[in-house]
Amino acid sequence: MEPRNFEGDADRPRSAGAKQTGRVLVIGPYLRVRGAGADAQSESHIQRNAEARLDEAAGLARAIDLVIADAIIAPISQIRPATYIGKGKVEEIAALAKSLDVELVVMDCALAPIQQRNLEKELHAKVLDRTGLILEIFGRRAKTKEGALQVELAHLNYQRSRLVRSWTHLERQRGGFGFMGGPGETQIEADRRLIQERITKLEGELKKVQATRRLHRAGRQRVPYRVVALVGYTNAGKSTLFNRLTRADVQAADMLFATLDPTLRALNLPHGGKAMLSDTVGFISNLPTQLVAAFRATLEEVLEADVILHVRDISHEDAEAQQSDVDAVLRQLGINPDDSGRIIEVWNKIDRYEPEKREELLNIAARRPEDHPAMLVSAVSGEGIDALLAAIEERLAAKRTTLDLSIDAADGAGISWLHRNAEVLAKELHDGRFDMTVRVDETKRDIVVNRFDAVPRLSA
Repeated sequence: MEPRNFEGDADRPRSAGAKQTGRVLVIGPYLRVRGAGADAQSESHIQRNAEARLDEAAGLARAIDLVIADAIIAPISQIRPATYIGKGKVEEIAALAKSLDVELVVMDCALAPIQQRNLEKELHAKVLDRTGLILEIFGRRAKTKEGALQVELAHLNYQRSRLVRSWTHLERQRGGFGFMGGPGETQIEADRRLIQERITKLEGELKKVQATRRLHRAGRQRVPYRVVALVGYTNAGKSTLFNRLTRADVQAADMLFATLDPTLRALNLPHGGKAMLSDTVGFISNLPTQLVAAFRATLEEVLEADVILHVRDISHEDAEAQQSDVDAVLRQLGINPDDSGRIIEVWNKIDRYEPEKREELLNIAARRPEDHPAMLVSAVSGEGIDALLAAIEERLAAKRTTLDLSIDAADGAGISWLHRNAEVLAKELHDGRFDMTVRVDETKRDIVVNRFDAVPRLSA
């Protein structure tokens, strides 16, 4: 369905039909841009294309199997405290919602609780804002216990100020003798208290999950495997690239937030070394702060990663804006997106371009500074994957020490230890001894030097 600009066309005739489950009207209430920096929503981010923003909002709705009755851009000159949009727009949308017989109106913005409540009264339909919609998607996609806990915690923090009607199973008023909430505790007070109790319990459970993750991470740090993490905008092709690099079968689909729970797999490097590759949840513009906080435990894999692959859908019309959004989330996590020693930019989906355009992209990438390269790949066809693996290996090698040593060929235990704990780059047998070149993590360097009388290589 093509999005259309809504400038008072609610009376446009359309066919009537039977009411469908999950029928939704998507509204893009975007501030009109009157000059550079005029859009208060974009702040320091690159200005987004309104049609692309609306298409993304519709994609979010489709991600939870909602039927899109219509998708409308409703430009506004300013944000109204009561309803976010002006009174005239509210009346037009109400008429359109009635004519389309929709059950739900999705507003592609962050609504205050009072704005959501007022819109529901005026539109006579359930209203969901962008934050609520993303939370609904995450609620459906979380499969692991950790993911479910994180989503529920984020959802309760979001609902705490709204106290939606889903809590009507609670009694309207409860009596007591002081320690049970006092006489005449109202429903909203009981709701708020129960939500807070559940939040406290979830936070305790998540602390246990975080402790377990720290143990697993400590275990991985005792072996020479380094960690490479994939980050990027949702639907940039991270999971497809993950499968291509690791020969795994993680769910990959052309939809927003197809992957939610983190996944770790072994990554084989060109010269026989190994690393751990981590696939994480995709980012999105205006990612709810509740989710950034709730998913910090999951995103710790990114914080601890030695190399971060920023996967971009270079074929997307809003690719630059998406990059800006991902950079903003990385900064929220305490990661410098300009750290060229740690972050590799991956331009994915080049298979969508004709050869001429692909050559143009290669020229653009070639002109980038040496410390900020861009790797052009197609996770679908495999084009550029070998070069990407070489770049990953090079970055990891920069943080490791290359050593030369000679070991008795009869020292099977020592040779076996080196193969388990170091990356063996070269191995030649001379007069009953193996001359070896190995690359080791800094935590293993002193052990190898002392045990095998190894010496650092002057030029790796």
